[in-house]
Amino acid sequence: MKLSILDQSPISEGSTGADALRNSIDLARLADGLGYTRYWLAEHHGTPMLACASPEVLIAAIGAATRRMRLGSGGVMLPHYSPLKVAETFSILAALYPDRVDLGIGRAPGTDHSTAFALQRDRRQAAPDDFPQQLAELLAYLENRMPPNHPFARLAALPGRPHVPDVWLLGSSPQSALWAADNGLPYAFADFINPEGAEYAALYRERFRPSETLREPRMIAAGFAVCALTDEDAQRIASSARMTRALLNQGRLIPVPPIEKALQFLAERGPNADSAARPRRAIIGSPATVRKGIEHLAALYGADEVMILTNTFEHEARRRSYELIAEAFELDGHRSAQPSDRIEVAS
Repeated sequence: MKLSILDQSPISEGSTGADALRNSIDLARLADGLGYTRYWLAEHHGTPMLACASPEVLIAAIGAATRRMRLGSGGVMLPHYSPLKVAETFSILAALYPDRVDLGIGRAPGTDHSTAFALQRDRRQAAPDDFPQQLAELLAYLENRMPPNHPFARLAALPGRPHVPDVWLLGSSPQSALWAADNGLPYAFADFINPEGAEYAALYRERFRPSETLREPRMIAAGFAVCALTDEDAQRIASSARMTRALLNQGRLIPVPPIEKALQFLAERGPNADSAARPRRAIIGSPATVRKGIEHLAALYGADEVMILTNTFEHEARRRSYELIAEAFELDGHRSAQPSDRIEVAS
């Protein structure tokens, strides 16, 4: 099984967004040595908890700091942007790091309605809900199949050619599964948002139409996991993420809290403090526990690759979690890497 990382660049209480961005580069260097397959950066706006509002900028920085693993967006929220601008940006990244760049595309705003409106260039009215048309235009640029008589045909001569990124469609709903299938795209499903996606994975495979870039369906299951030496330690470390999720369910956004603060919060509110209308799956425990959970997740989706999201208060705990998972799965590189030697990134 292939293992990959989804990084949201979490901001811990008492630290800054700049700290979080430097931590992302540090974690990517570690992951590159441990043998993870790919490293994707998420896009979020207007939140005190997550620092990465521009995945393409971090991809460029991480590409310069790593050598082997694939890099990508998890994802670029296409409704905010011009398809041409996204195509040009990622063609440049693909040229800088040949055969290493993924362009994960999502439809969700990655923020609240007010911030999404602030991101619009034209604010005279709400942006149109035309994601399928945006996606079609983006693919036409990247795959160089814009009709010759189209007014934008010449723009398919992207600056990074002959290099282009691999395009993935991201989602957590049946509609995203259909879009991925109809366009012959690989599909990454966010189980950490919606743990009921197994039926959507089956729908994707059933409806898949081969394309010039992909002949058979291909899927990643993305899940939340925290690993420590014991189940008890892992649950303790994961309390910070549980508190942020509990408050997010109430519409409150906070930096990732310290463990003791999170434990007190959860104790005061009882065992269901972070429950929601739609429960979310979390794989938390020792290396053996987490390996079993990840294998179960892969089996549910029929995926040969799992992408792991881990948010903790202490950056060292997040590093250690990915180290232990790499060891549990015996990833190539986990023995030769020296994860205890943290790489400092200049501030």
